[in-house]
Amino acid sequence: MSAMLDAQPMLVNASRFRAAHEGEWYRLDEMLTRIEKRSLNRLDDDELLALPLLYRTTLSTLSVARETSLDQALVSYLEQLCTRAYFQIYGVPTSAWRQLREFLVHGWPLAVRSLWRETLASLLLLVVGSIAGFLLVRGDASLYYSLMPGGLAGGRGPSSSFADLRRSIYGPLPKGVDQSGLTFFASQLFVHNASISIAAFAFGFMFCLPTIWLIVTTGLSAGALVEVFVSKGLGVGILGWLSIHGTTELFAIVLSGAAGFRIGLAVAFPGRLARLDAAVAAGRSAAVVMGGTVIMLVFAGLLEGIGRETITGDVPRYAIGAAMLLGWLTYFYLPRSDANAVS
Repeated sequence: MSAMLDAQPMLVNASRFRAAHEGEWYRLDEMLTRIEKRSLNRLDDDELLALPLLYRTTLSTLSVARETSLDQALVSYLEQLCTRAYFQIYGVPTSAWRQLREFLVHGWPLAVRSLWRETLASLLLLVVGSIAGFLLVRGDASLYYSLMPGGLAGGRGPSSSFADLRRSIYGPLPKGVDQSGLTFFASQLFVHNASISIAAFAFGFMFCLPTIWLIVTTGLSAGALVEVFVSKGLGVGILGWLSIHGTTELFAIVLSGAAGFRIGLAVAFPGRLARLDAAVAAGRSAAVVMGGTVIMLVFAGLLEGIGRETITGDVPRYAIGAAMLLGWLTYFYLPRSDANAVS
């Protein structure tokens, strides 16, 4: 009789407990089922905000159910529900290939488009730097050695003869330089360009100042190099030599600068948010853009170290450079229907 009396309050409490919380459990269960069958794209903004709150509430009710020894079926149901919610919120709900496809098809181009103002600013700085570098070296050739990093000059400079400069862009390849040597050179150039891109992004939080300097100095170097060849009557050749990889490489650096500007502007003008919160929010789209620039720099490194040296005609060089530029512009900016927007 005593055992029966003790059990009666527990049954009443269990009924009240279910009635108070089962609506939240069913809502969480239904949302998780949609995510598992489709993707997070199937949830609207309110549901995305509610998902972690429902998970924490269900986790609390699971703790109560365990402590008060409610029926085991309910405890098991809540355990499974919490496990499913945990992996959807904190785990990896989709395969790596599916995530890569989503990144390439939607995430990366959408993030680039969201930074169009910063991209235009970064491009303007690069162009201004290039013009300044060209004019500075035209006025004083000795400035070339201050503007051009020594490791990238490759022996080219104002003192180089016409024959040496022409040979450097048209060949033949120097004795002992084979395809494996070009591959190694490509890897060196990739590391150099990647370091500029990463620095332009990483130092953006310092109110954009280091990013501005890196973009401008990249333009100064490019303009200085072009002027050396133009002064010897090789302007068409050097632009073709640069275009085969430069449209991809410089585009990647411009986007890296844009990503840095997005974070720097958020830190400088956080609005109603704390500076750290504003930087984190801005960093979402900026980080996606930076992840994609690595792909661009890989392409640029291969074209620069291999294709540029083995394809010696001006027409095919310009054609490849133009095709790459058109391809990137189409990929990033061609209107399409995207499931989500990047903040």
